[in-house]
Amino acid sequence: MKTFIRFFACCLLPTACCFFSSCSNDTTQDDTTHSTTDNNKSSLPPAPKFNEDSAYAFVKAQVDFGPRVPGTTSHAKCAEYLVSKLKSFGWKTQIQNGNITTYDGKKFNLKNIIASYKPEITHRILLLSHWDSRPFADSATIDSDKPFDSADDGPSGVGVILEIARQLRIAQPNVGIDILFDDLEDYGKENDHNSWALGTQYWAKNPHTPAYKAQYGILLDMVGAKGATFPREGLSRESAPHIVKKIWNKASRLNYSNYFVFDDIHGITDDHAYIISEANIPCVDIVNWDFNTGNFAYYHHRHSDNMTIIDKNTLKAVGQTVLEVLWEEQKH
Repeated sequence: MKTFIRFFACCLLPTACCFFSSCSNDTTQDDTTHSTTDNNKSSLPPAPKFNEDSAYAFVKAQVDFGPRVPGTTSHAKCAEYLVSKLKSFGWKTQIQNGNITTYDGKKFNLKNIIASYKPEITHRILLLSHWDSRPFADSATIDSDKPFDSADDGPSGVGVILEIARQLRIAQPNVGIDILFDDLEDYGKENDHNSWALGTQYWAKNPHTPAYKAQYGILLDMVGAKGATFPREGLSRESAPHIVKKIWNKASRLNYSNYFVFDDIHGITDDHAYIISEANIPCVDIVNWDFNTGNFAYYHHRHSDNMTIIDKNTLKAVGQTVLEVLWEEQKH
């Protein structure tokens, strides 16, 4: 997750001319959407129960490798772990390699991890989260030049998606899903927006399937901390308003509105920005936001981003909501 905010989203989306934090407190939900969804899902069996203990274990397994800084042994071993897990769930899995130069002139071999469930289905949904960690805790006051565990910023989203992948393997719904665990997301420079999300930028220009198209994408970023709140982010509302409504209404019906709040913030630069602008896929960013400070959470890019802040209840709220949204895609 980046350290800066973009208030000029029109550079990415011609119609997204400026997103400002509005905190609209709009809790109005679409009754038509409720009725239609309830009628359509009546013929479906219930969605699987998301296992928060399993998701927590997936988060911890990544953190236990140490900081997943590109070019390190920890990074390489974590990549092997993620590929092995996805393959064990029966997903068609590959590593996308590419040569990347970061803003400071360093060169890395990119490792995007891509997995597909039921690749023969043309109606597809994209799930993504970055899996690398920032090389330095530059927001910290002590040891700001050293790497940190980065438990929420990366592993929490990956852990939730891994548990979703495990559940889909068991339940075998008739829906097409692709996973992108993108690399080199967090090796950027403040106020240089194109220095971030390098793995996603690379994939958007070089998709794993030629002319790849998904109905929409869901990005999970910083989705595991205790007391997290997920507002409706600006670029998400602009590119995929119907999906934002679907996700937040689903969370409300599951009694997770204390997490998925009906408040709006401006657009931010994150992986979804390049899914939207470069891959031309509508995408929603589920991201933790602190309304008290008007910024990311207190632990962002600090050594306090470790396993002590990860909360199973938050993982459950995000995982069950996304899993049920995907489950209902079977009606298409």
